[in-house]
Amino acid sequence: MATTFDRASLNTGSLNIRPITPAVGAEILDIDLAAANIAERVPEIRAALLKHGVIFFRDQTLSQQQHIEFAKNFGELEVHPATPKDQVHPEILRIAHGPKSRGQENYWHSDVTWREKPSLGSILLAHEVPECGGDTCFANMHLAYERLSEQMKRMCEGLTAVHDIARVFAGRLDKAPADLHEKFPPQRHPVIRTHPETGERVIYVNTAFTSHIEGLSAEESRWLLAHLYKTAMDTEIQCRFRWAKGSIAFWDNRVTQHLAVSDYFPARRIMERVTIAGQKPYFQA
Repeated sequence: MATTFDRASLNTGSLNIRPITPAVGAEILDIDLAAANIAERVPEIRAALLKHGVIFFRDQTLSQQQHIEFAKNFGELEVHPATPKDQVHPEILRIAHGPKSRGQENYWHSDVTWREKPSLGSILLAHEVPECGGDTCFANMHLAYERLSEQMKRMCEGLTAVHDIARVFAGRLDKAPADLHEKFPPQRHPVIRTHPETGERVIYVNTAFTSHIEGLSAEESRWLLAHLYKTAMDTEIQCRFRWAKGSIAFWDNRVTQHLAVSDYFPARRIMERVTIAGQKPYFQA
């Protein structure tokens, strides 16, 4: 029996919160994430993240070290394999596009599902943004699950999908899939996962990293994955965030998917991301 999560019981304290849509996303106003006492606000911020799936902050001036220190309040940090080995702060993943690099993150996905223990959350800071365009869309994949028929829910709850880093990063890192798999072998995760803090059930396959569903024929797997992928495209479970310099998005990878709209080429868009490690996904009947 799925857990009913009571969002009203979450204590967001004195945070000034402005929801973006009823389904997902909220801006937190009048807060400085570089403040000396920010650790005192972490329980409230974490509650807001659980309540809204993704939270946004404006007009932040964090250094790379402050970005990292803020993220450490929520857990251990990851180092992404796309980060240059000689980088001063390996926890920072720089995502930069401009006249020589068109944006490539324009598909619905949850970050690093190819890990054995995928990310809890990602914190993305905007350093340079185009005059217009380059928005990021977010979808609530628990609501996507709730919109499945009861028969489809029951079928998917017993299935396992394979997630493969090579689907995206073999080309980007110019490495053979077998070489990537030596350090990051394909991982098996439930098609429907249970959120470890809310108990909610979430669709946990994505167009970027999911290769197939085990136990189905290739044709059956392609059909079912295409059906599940489309659930993120429902505008009634989404929000859309327009960036400005100093904006931050902090999203829960366990319940949301996101898509970076690549409509701004050849303008420049420079972001830096810190990613918080999570735990191995599971399904609780």
